[in-house]
Parts: sequence; structure tokens; C-alpha cells
Amino acid sequence: MRTPTPAVPAASRLDRRTATHAAIAVAVYLGLLLAPLPANLPDQGQRVLAVVGLAVVLWITELIPNAVTGLLAVVLLVLTGATKDINTALSGFASPTSYFLIGILGLGLGVTRSGLAERLARWVTAWAKGSPRRLYWQMLLSYPPMTLILPSATTRGAIQIPVYDRVLDQWGVPDNHPFSKAVTQSLGSLNRLASTALLTGGTSPVVAAALLGNIGWGRWFLLLAVPFYAIMIIGAVGLFLWYRKGFRVTPARTVVADATPWTAAELRAGAIALLTAGLWFTDGLHHLHPSIPALLALTLLLLPKVGVLTWSEFERGMNWSTFVTLATSLSLANAMVDAGVASWMADGIKVVAGPVAASPLGTLAALMLACLGIRLFVPSIVGYLAFVIPVAVSLALALGYNPLPFGLAVLIMGDSVVFYPAAGTSGVLVYAKGNVSGAEVFRLALLMAVMAFVVVLLIAAPYWAAIGEPLRLG
Repeated sequence: MRTPTPAVPAASRLDRRTATHAAIAVAVYLGLLLAPLPANLPDQGQRVLAVVGLAVVLWITELIPNAVTGLLAVVLLVLTGATKDINTALSGFASPTSYFLIGILGLGLGVTRSGLAERLARWVTAWAKGSPRRLYWQMLLSYPPMTLILPSATTRGAIQIPVYDRVLDQWGVPDNHPFSKAVTQSLGSLNRLASTALLTGGTSPVVAAALLGNIGWGRWFLLLAVPFYAIMIIGAVGLFLWYRKGFRVTPARTVVADATPWTAAELRAGAIALLTAGLWFTDGLHHLHPSIPALLALTLLLLPKVGVLTWSEFERGMNWSTFVTLATSLSLANAMVDAGVASWMADGIKVVAGPVAASPLGTLAALMLACLGIRLFVPSIVGYLAFVIPVAVSLALALGYNPLPFGLAVLIMGDSVVFYPAAGTSGVLVYAKGNVSGAEVFRLALLMAVMAFVVVLLIAAPYWAAIGEPLRLG
């Protein structure tokens, strides 16, 4: 009689996985640091590359918290001599972009705490009037305006998920129903696209804008609204066709709009959000950096008898990990540029893309395909952007092309795909209920990757040229 194999305790499996991830991180760091010096890469650049490689692996495996990874990377930049001084290593913390992030996270926290966000979410679900198709399309149309008051897709998800779950429960739609899967996939993969179309839409646009140079709120929207909204709409149609049988459900009951009177906190939070949005929309007139309206909003939200938050509530509710991760990623990107890593990698891509290097569109296509492969293995959007945008900019400049559309293209390529449920905080939050399999998430990611590739080449590139940002300089 065969003796059954004893089960491996979950703790042992976890320890084994942790040890494996730690070994990989150390191996990558030492391998990049001690390998024979590649041609044309300065010694300082090799040290930066080793630190960046370590940070990317740690962000992928989440062996330690993301913010701790960032702080470790800053320390190593100094200790290994990868940067000339401490100021370069901490340059991301001096960036106005980092404080812009604090402002928009605080705005989202205030709108949430006031109750205004949930009221708006209830309104949009009530407008569906019992129609699954109307609920689905109004959910899609609600993403852009909701982004103005709740920039982070993670924050919006925390508000929207329980509201839509309640609606589906009242309609008698089970979690494994195709319509429920369509809603989950939309919140997990399409919702984030509305965020990145706005400069105030969370970490992705904040990091990308900082790496590409100072871009105003209005200019960012002009450049990215068309491609991101195009991908979002095409993706929504794809999801609708994919799960079309689920849209034939007949709800058991409908949800009515919230008729309770507005509270004073909701009115104040709404007024501050509108004032801030107005300043962002009109930045072409006053030329204020987007961080100023964001910090003004945070100041008003914290003022006694004016705002809706106390300082202690802000301290407890603020996602300081996101701030540290963002700041350190900017420091790493600056170090890559200063030490020549970005230009060295761009030279390598230029050699590989030799047959198409004479064509800006061909070079852009080759770059996006390479970045798609990188994104598959780098779930952290901050790590991805900090790694690829400096390379994309250096490649464009080396070939005499316009670096801005090249940088925007790799942003679109990376931010349009969610390859697995654990890819980022918003993905974990949305897919936590487990009604969509990993295979379904990956299948949609492949479709979104194809759509992003086609939209950039056929829609975004001509559109950018029409508004003064052609692929070729001069």
C-alpha cells in the first residue's frame, strides 16, 4: 500500500518562497554589480544598474514593503557610490511631484470621509433603473468625472466595489455570473485608464509627468485623453461582447437614489473639490504647478470649521508608503540618467532595432513591444515607469526623435494592461472576491495590450503630430 505524501505546512511553503525571492534579489544585485563591465557603461552606471535591478526585483516579489525597498535603494545609491552625493539620491523627495501626490491623496481622503464619494456612487448606480446594460455603460461613463474628486483608482475602487456589489446582490446576480464578471473586469482593468488620462489621476501620471518634465494639467489631458479614452471604450465594447450573455439578466429589484439631505461636510468637500478641479483646468491661464492647487485643497480640508479632516485623521489615513515609493522611484530614475545608464540601454535598443531605426513609427513599435515584455515581469507601475521612461527618452534623443511621444507611448503600453489579479493595489482590491480567474484576467490583458499598441500607432501618433508633438523633431 502506497504511503501518502505528508502535506507541506503553509508556513513552510511561505518560508521557502521568501528564501527563494531573497536569493533571487541578492543574485540579481551581485550579478549586475560584479559582472564584467559592459562596453560604454561607466563604473558608476553599473552600480546604479545593480541598485535599480535589486529594487525592481523587490518590488516584483514584494519581499519587503514597497516603501522599505525604496529607502533601501536610496541608501545603496550612496553607500555604493552610485550617486555623487546624498542630494542626488534624495532628489525625488525634493520634487514638487511628490508633494502633488500628497495633495491629491489628501483630497481623495477628505471626499471619502465626508461621505460625498459614496453619495455620488449611489447616484450613478440608481440611474441604471434596473437595466444591466445601462448600469454597465453608466459605470464606464462615471470613471472620468469620478476621477476629478477621487484621483486614485484604488480609492475609487474602495468606494465603488461595495456599492456595485450591493446592487448585484439586490438584483439577485451571483458572483460567478457573466454580468458580475464584466463589472469586476471593468473596475479592475478599465477604471485605471480614466485615472491616467488626468495628471491628477494617481501614481502613474504623477510619476510619468515628473520623468518627462513639467507638463501642465491641461496639456496632459490634451495629450492623453484621446488615446486612453479610446482604449477604455474599445475595451468596454470587448468586455460587453465577451460577457454578452450576462447582460440578459432580469433584476429582482432596483436601487433608488439617495434622497437624504446633503451634510455640511459633503457640501464643503464638494466645494473644495470643484475649486481644485477649476484651478487644474485653467492652469494655462495662471501657470501654477499642479502641486499648488493640490496642496491648497489639502490645506482647506484641514482648516478648522472649513475642512472636513483633522490633522490626526490625515496622518492615519494618508498612504505614506505611496509617497515614499514615488519619491524613491524618481531618485532612481534621476540616477539612471546622471550615471549614463539610460543612454547606454537606449544604445542597446537602437542596435537591436537597427532595421527599423530609420523610421520613428517602426522604432516606436519596437520599443512598445520591448516594454510590454518588461511590464509582464514588473507588476509595480512605479518600478516599470522609473525603468523604461528614461530609456525611451534617451533612445528618442539618440535617434533625433521627439522624446515626449516616446515616453507617453511606453506609459500607455504599461498602464493599459493588468496581467494578473495581484498586479498592484487596485487590482488586488477589485479581484479579491475571486469571481474572475487569473486566466480571464490575463486574457483581457492580452486584448488590452493589442488595443493599446494599435491605438498608439494609428490614433495617438497622428493625433500628437496634429497638436504639435510629432514623432520626429524638426
